[in-house]
Amino acid sequence: MQTPSRRQFIRTAALTGAATSIFPAILTGAKPADPKVRLAFIGVGARGRSHVSQALFRDDVEITAICDPDAEAISRTNAMIEKAGRKAPVAYTKGDKAFEDMLKRDDIDGVVIATPWEWHVPMAVATMKAGKYAGVEVSATVTLKESWDLVNAFEKTGSHCMILENVCYRRDVLAILNMVRKGMFGEMTYAHCGYQHDLRNIKFNDGKSIAGVGAEFGAKGYSEAHWRTQHSVDRNGDIYPTHGLGPVAHWLDINRGNRFMHLTSTATKSRGLHKYVVDKGGPDHPNAKVNFKLGDVVTTVIECANGENIVIIHDTNSPRPYSLGFRAQGTQGIWMDDNDMIYLEGTSPKPHNWEPFAPYQEKYDHPLWKRHVQTAENAGHGGIDFFVLRAFIESIKNKTAPPIDVYDAAVWSAISPLSEQSIAGGSKPIEIPDFTRGKWKTNKPIFGLTDNY
Repeated sequence: MQTPSRRQFIRTAALTGAATSIFPAILTGAKPADPKVRLAFIGVGARGRSHVSQALFRDDVEITAICDPDAEAISRTNAMIEKAGRKAPVAYTKGDKAFEDMLKRDDIDGVVIATPWEWHVPMAVATMKAGKYAGVEVSATVTLKESWDLVNAFEKTGSHCMILENVCYRRDVLAILNMVRKGMFGEMTYAHCGYQHDLRNIKFNDGKSIAGVGAEFGAKGYSEAHWRTQHSVDRNGDIYPTHGLGPVAHWLDINRGNRFMHLTSTATKSRGLHKYVVDKGGPDHPNAKVNFKLGDVVTTVIECANGENIVIIHDTNSPRPYSLGFRAQGTQGIWMDDNDMIYLEGTSPKPHNWEPFAPYQEKYDHPLWKRHVQTAENAGHGGIDFFVLRAFIESIKNKTAPPIDVYDAAVWSAISPLSEQSIAGGSKPIEIPDFTRGKWKTNKPIFGLTDNY
């Protein structure tokens, strides 16, 4: 049950910070309905099953339906649910549009969408039109039109859409958010982030080993190689921006007192994927003739309304250790992710010298992590999967706007097509639309400010 102060917070957030152009009934602070949240899942491959596994840990969640045309994925999911001692959900498997029949059910409160990117918006829009909460995996959209489609569907239906960006809940970036809000960095001026992750064995995977081998993708590919690699063939831009950009957007209050204004993007030549094909399959392999459009390293610079700059790096074609390359910088100091180091003027013991971040992490650990660390520690991706699905479920349960809303989904994901436009135009500046239609000026931050979010 909600305390009076909690109910008042929801009403205030709905009125001043929920970035809505209408006032749907689910934002009025009404009492939660059935304490059981009834979830359905569209897409139960590897990522979808990870969400299912988290849902199975919750006594307040019932899985009523699952949808996937892949019989193996359905079978594996049912085995997980049976092992957990839960009732088997109804499975929808007949073709790519089977989700439309599933959405006609009246025993679904929210839908988790973990499918290939090009299906995210059609499925999320259909979910909102069916009057259900949509939780969509990253990136939420592929094209600029799709970002507007998400926003327009929400504003027409009042049904919420949350982008399931789990990195927003990473323990260190939440501690940084806590410190930013306490003024530890002074006035924020700059942030750096990205997605630097060697995905070559994901983009080329014939299914013969867990790690992936060979040089196959597309029809002969396995799992994500079946669809994801084609984006590297067809597109040149930052095609996966939200893991880095999401946390930074919260640091800088994007859509809630600040917004992205315009960007420029550049791309290096494309060499990494071709070399990988030749190394694994030989120079005569058919895929050695494929022209991969995606540059090995894509750099995007965003200018914000309040004067901050953000640099985003996309690098998934190179041999390198994983890094999201976070950097938070303000008038009082700087934190850098890769070496987990910090310097705060007037606080750090030696001028111009780094110090370890660990003591700050402990001191400024975000309340969400302090409260739920034991529950989260067994969840995927270092615990962050627990938090992102929890936020989605609690939003449904309390009939409130999610902490990462449709406007966040729209603008974070829009960086992809806008970066493509910039690169195609010789790195020309591209204006970033205001998906909130001006409400960013009065919206108030809500992320990380309650026990649920």
